[in-house]
Amino acid sequence: MARKSLDVTCPVARTLDIVGARWTLLIIRDLLPGTMRFQDLQERLPRMAPNVLSDRLKILEEHGLVRREFYSDHPPRAAYTLTDPGRELGVIVLALGRWGLRHLGGKLSPGLQHDECLRHLQQASEALIRRPVQRVKSAGKSAAKAARGARN
Repeated sequence: MARKSLDVTCPVARTLDIVGARWTLLIIRDLLPGTMRFQDLQERLPRMAPNVLSDRLKILEEHGLVRREFYSDHPPRAAYTLTDPGRELGVIVLALGRWGLRHLGGKLSPGLQHDECLRHLQQASEALIRRPVQRVKSAGKSAAKAARGARN
C-alpha cells in the first residue's frame, strides 16, 4: 500500500516523503564519498536489516537520487552512486550533523556519540569540498527588473 504524501503542495513535505524514512539520510551520508557496494553499506549501517537497505536504495533510485550499476552478472552484484540531485542532499546531511553536534552532543550517552559517526560526517564533508554541489545561477538583475515591471 502506497503511503500518502504529507502535503503535496509543500516542497519540504514532498522531500520528506522521499528521504524522511528511517535510515535514508544515513545511506545518503555514506554514499557522499563515492560509489559503494551493497555489502559496504551493510557494514557501515550494521543495525539496518538488508531488506530495509534494499527498499531504501530502490526508493532513492526511483526518485533519481541514486544510480545502481551492476559489476557482476553471476551472481548479480551492484554498486550505488549518488546522482547530482542526490549529492545536493549532502548539504542537508552535513547541516543535520552540525546541528546534532551543537545541540545534542552534550546530551548523548557516551556510547551514542562515537568516532564512527564523526568519521562518516567528515568523509561526507570532504566529498562535498572535492566536488561541490552545482548552484543554480540566478537570472540576473535584468530578469528581476522585468518581473517587477510586469507586475506594475
